[in-house]
Amino acid sequence: MENKKIKWLIYTVLVGLIPIMSRLLIWLVSNKVGIEVLNASDFVAFGLVLHISNINEIEHLEPADKSWKTIHNGISIIFIAFYSVLFATFLLGSTQPAMIDIKAIKIASIVLSAVSLLISYAVYYRISISSGGN
Repeated sequence: MENKKIKWLIYTVLVGLIPIMSRLLIWLVSNKVGIEVLNASDFVAFGLVLHISNINEIEHLEPADKSWKTIHNGISIIFIAFYSVLFATFLLGSTQPAMIDIKAIKIASIVLSAVSLLISYAVYYRISISSGGN
């Protein structure tokens, strides 16, 4: 695996997974009363980390491919907006459970973060190819 992808995997993916892994560890060692193993806010945080990292990496590319940079920065900004809405809806559902289907928010955040992981991988793959694999 190229150096750039290894750094992406460690510094972006693993760091972004810290909330999910922490909750899983707490759930594993607890008596499991009142602790959810999967929480929408953890997946929102993961997705935000991925897209903020994408924007940061894309901004440091050479200006040779401006349209690609603009498209992917725009995609990341749209996803950040979606995550913001999901998180606000999750918070509303936490305080007003009758108003919001928390399960639907959880599923949406998991699906969205999986899509974000694929997009982020594609971005870092393109960056590693354009930088010669380093």
